[in-house]
Amino acid sequence: MELHVTRWKRYGHDRLYANLPDGTAVGWADVRTGDITVLRAECRDDVIAVLTKHLQNLTEPVPPNRASEVQARPTLPPLTPADDLAVNPPGQALRDLLTESGPGLMERVVSRLLRRPSEWESWRKGLAGERRVGAELNRLGRHGWRVLHSIPLANKVDIDHLMVGPGGVFSINTKHHDKRAVWVGDDSVKVDHGKPAPYARKSRAEAKRVARVLERYCDFPVPVEPVLVFVGVTELEVVATQLDVRVYQERQLSALAPLSGALTTDQVEQVYSVARHRQAWSNA
Repeated sequence: MELHVTRWKRYGHDRLYANLPDGTAVGWADVRTGDITVLRAECRDDVIAVLTKHLQNLTEPVPPNRASEVQARPTLPPLTPADDLAVNPPGQALRDLLTESGPGLMERVVSRLLRRPSEWESWRKGLAGERRVGAELNRLGRHGWRVLHSIPLANKVDIDHLMVGPGGVFSINTKHHDKRAVWVGDDSVKVDHGKPAPYARKSRAEAKRVARVLERYCDFPVPVEPVLVFVGVTELEVVATQLDVRVYQERQLSALAPLSGALTTDQVEQVYSVARHRQAWSNA
């Protein structure tokens, strides 16, 4: 069995991870103690063999006691109902925005009569899109996935949806372009052949932001993939060959259901318990 070994150092931990060619972790070794943890029983012998070899071949000395260098991993306070993001419905942030700053009846009537585009209509369209995507994601719960919606970050921005499950973590950005055609290249997105939109770049940045938050509280690497979901489009053409962002229409999200091997059951529970805690994201 072909296994690739990578080294991971963070929050005082120093580990060697054994991964399958597709990047799935099947075991890891603590560099300081030499202890080996097997994540997949069927790979046990290969994991032990490859990690033992790499531990023996480490060129840099490993002090027997580095306790003074270990950074204490922060912990979150007990979860309270007010801090539990699991209760957020899809589009909560946009709904709050409309409630607080949305137009009155007269303003809406005037805008429609004059066919004048408004920021409020953009919010309403975004809310409708997030609700449709949220409904699709919630159906994946029976496959072992945990879903959160409208996670608030600093500077009045939010993550539309977050999925946590055996296949890892997915940071999902919803774009509602009703009756429009969307073209996706390696690093740009065009709607109805218009100007390139930075959707892919922003989705990658969001996924990295999510990973930083989760790994701050988890003592293992947390794989986070960015996802772009287009709602209501008449056509979605993906011509990218090197795009590291998953791209779907809302009805295609079921393709995520069978993914597995990135996180163990215990790791899924730990990541989800962090992700649903409002305070974890307060300074993100």
